[in-house]
Amino acid sequence: MAAAPTDRPRLGVGMVGYAFMGVAHSQAWRTAPRFFDLPLDVDMTVVAGRDEQAVTAAAARLGWREATTDWKQLVLRDDVDLVDVCTPGDTHAEIAIAALAAGKHVLCEKPLANSVAEAEAMTAAAARSSGLAMVGFTYRRVPAVQLARTLVEQGRIGTVRHVRAQYLQDWIADPAAPLSWRLDKQKAGSGALGDIGAHVVDLAQFVTGEQVTGVSAVLETFVHERPVADQFSGLSGTSSSGRTGPVTVDDAALFLGRMSGGGLASFEATRFAYGRKNAIRLEINGSRGSLAFDFEDMNVLHYFDAQEPAETAGFRRIVVTEPEHAYVAAWWPAGHGLGYEHAFTHQVVDLVGAIAAGTQPTPSFADGLQVQRVLDAVERSAAAGSTWTTTQPEAPARGGDPT
Repeated sequence: MAAAPTDRPRLGVGMVGYAFMGVAHSQAWRTAPRFFDLPLDVDMTVVAGRDEQAVTAAAARLGWREATTDWKQLVLRDDVDLVDVCTPGDTHAEIAIAALAAGKHVLCEKPLANSVAEAEAMTAAAARSSGLAMVGFTYRRVPAVQLARTLVEQGRIGTVRHVRAQYLQDWIADPAAPLSWRLDKQKAGSGALGDIGAHVVDLAQFVTGEQVTGVSAVLETFVHERPVADQFSGLSGTSSSGRTGPVTVDDAALFLGRMSGGGLASFEATRFAYGRKNAIRLEINGSRGSLAFDFEDMNVLHYFDAQEPAETAGFRRIVVTEPEHAYVAAWWPAGHGLGYEHAFTHQVVDLVGAIAAGTQPTPSFADGLQVQRVLDAVERSAAAGSTWTTTQPEAPARGGDPT
């Protein structure tokens, strides 16, 4: 049944890509207006993909009014106000820059790009455009993560001393798992580093309010050849063709970092941790206490207050499902937990609210560029034998300098 008409302005959305992330984004665009009072009427106008039959079927299944095989035509349509980029990383820059040049708002999946140069071009395009641009670091929108940031902002853990951030998965731990585009550097830019490591870099910076300023890194590829799948489904593909192909990205990333506030950090990203399905772990130790979060128990935040008497001190387990917690009041009765998909809905809510208010949504493309600089520093450090490497851009050469 179609939604009843309202007097709210319309926001026409066009999405490019309809696989794993496209499915998650589609659910968010469908769901947000049904649980939240949005200031704009979301219209899921059109979805684009290369295969006409497949994208037409996806449009019907996911709730889009139309399908097209021409994303360039999509970004120029008068009835599309926002372009949602859910494609592999090698296409992010071209699509986002074209959409911004056409004056559209843009939501782009992370990592922002496959290189710093692409991310810089995208950020510059966003600065020139009348449209607003946001990068999809979705885990920021988990209510427990929002509470962690609030506690840090309130000074509840004091000065940040240590950050430990991990993203652990096991979906390619089996050497027989087939190749997918995520294992191709030309398409993905990097492996575990960009695919999942980018998330924990962003989370560490978001929660602490600080930036990673330098790194010392190791990257490793454990399986260098994998079966070539006849077709791809989700993350891992299906049905081996009997052929093999090279893995051209990292399987795991491990790096030390220093935070801009003086604290020390460690980061780990791997898709080879058997038994860890989507374990995003963040622990922050400060001068007054600690916070700990694990996405596999996503409705809980652990908080230690070092100011409590020793005889009663201990980590407090906070179940983040009360209406006072971020986003929660719009969902279920108190105590009923949220899941993976809810953060994507919260992302839509925040983005639509920012567009209606004419304010810059966060994380911005500039934020995405900053994370890209960290990823680039990790790759450069690993290539140089774990040499300490700054995340800051090099200063341009001074013209006419006699030295």
